[in-house]
Amino acid sequence: QVQLVESGGGSVQPGGSLRLSCVASGTIFSIRGMNWYRQAPGKQRELVASITRGGSTNYADSVKGRFTISQGNAKNTVYLQMNSLKPEDTAVYYCNAELWAIGLPKYTEYWGQGTQVTVSS
Repeated sequence: QVQLVESGGGSVQPGGSLRLSCVASGTIFSIRGMNWYRQAPGKQRELVASITRGGSTNYADSVKGRFTISQGNAKNTVYLQMNSLKPEDTAVYYCNAELWAIGLPKYTEYWGQGTQVTVSS
């Protein structure tokens, strides 16, 4: 069984920093890519940042230059370094991965449970 577990959320003042982590565990054959999404109250879930197995990254315009996505050496861990945080970054942040679990015939999308990030003075 595959699980994505996030950590690192919390409360911070505007201009502060947080680092989110997500670990994919279970019987995994291959990971195609990992992503961070966020969902603010009353808004749709949006893609924040993504990273492929080869290390290519992509960011939402709203976070470019402030957030950095990276992966661990084992490729089953993804981080989101968030700097210069703004109140509008407040949301539940979700880890997402497209991976091939052993026993399944294809890549499947998995989600973590989410971690709250609150930016407020």
